Amino acid sequence: MAAGAGIRICVFGAGSVGCYVGGRLLASGAEVEFVGRARLAREIAAHGLRLSDYRGLELHVPGASVAFRETPQAAAAADLVLVTVKAAATAEAGRALAAALRPGTTVISLQNGLGNDEILRAALPACTVLTGMVPFNVVQGGGGAFHQGSEGELAVARHPALAPVLPLFAEAGLPLRQYRDMRAVQWAKLLLNLNNAVNALSGRPLREELSQRAYRRCLALAQREALGLLRRAGIRPARLTPLPPHWIPAVLEWPDAPFRVLFGRMLRIDPLARSSMWEDLQAGRETEVAWLNGEVVRLADTLGAAAPVNARLLALVREAERGGARDWRGEALLQRLRAP
Repeated sequence: MAAGAGIRICVFGAGSVGCYVGGRLLASGAEVEFVGRARLAREIAAHGLRLSDYRGLELHVPGASVAFRETPQAAAAADLVLVTVKAAATAEAGRALAAALRPGTTVISLQNGLGNDEILRAALPACTVLTGMVPFNVVQGGGGAFHQGSEGELAVARHPALAPVLPLFAEAGLPLRQYRDMRAVQWAKLLLNLNNAVNALSGRPLREELSQRAYRRCLALAQREALGLLRRAGIRPARLTPLPPHWIPAVLEWPDAPFRVLFGRMLRIDPLARSSMWEDLQAGRETEVAWLNGEVVRLADTLGAAAPVNARLLALVREAERGGARDWRGEALLQRLRAP
């Protein structure tokens, strides 16, 4: 019997990330059920799952082979649940899963922001709830298409309960990298994700945005502010990139030509890839800015300090959600963030 055979996986809150990760597992032979919205259920039934990545991977899972449900009861038989709902829906997801899951089920939060694992743990005391993190960007292209547009490995808190499922993720080409200190990993990811707001406000694809110094300087301002607060709080973010986190703001401010030549790896992103925050704005959905830049603002509050740059980015995205400006030029956005 193959390693991991017989293990049932449920992706709860299957959107872009959930359909991609779950789809990769399903395509490699794992037993996967998806729980999500009716719109995606119809789309995938009609087109199947079309999965691709920036390295040229292309996979197709026929719609008839995808078990996509709309009710939480579909998670009742799962041995592993991957929670991929938006951060704002975590408490609701916890309540729904509490009524469905068996005691002892392993649950991994693969969500943006901090604290989602704690909310799930409080709602699911009889389950093993682990902190996880998806470092790469996933773009939903319609017609069942989900594309990984940047690099990175799935991260999860180290735990013995993971042993049976590790081979499944490895077989799918998405190995789980285990960490002892996931909070440090989450903060490191959050520092990178501070660009989501800049990208959403720029209205440009990620690679185009990061190729322009003015936008990079906006990100550098937000990261420096966050790093200063993390130092005050005694939090040391993990190293997820070739550069240590505290070096990145200085590199972002380099002129475009040397930045592209020496740090081209940072631009190993598909030309059309955009942040999930941009996608949410386009779709008229509430963004996760409160769980990204908002986390920096909350950290500042706990320290009796201020985070004006991240507070302004949060406010600008909230304005964009209400129909405000979304196509900021780099210099104009930089001036706004630097304003006293």
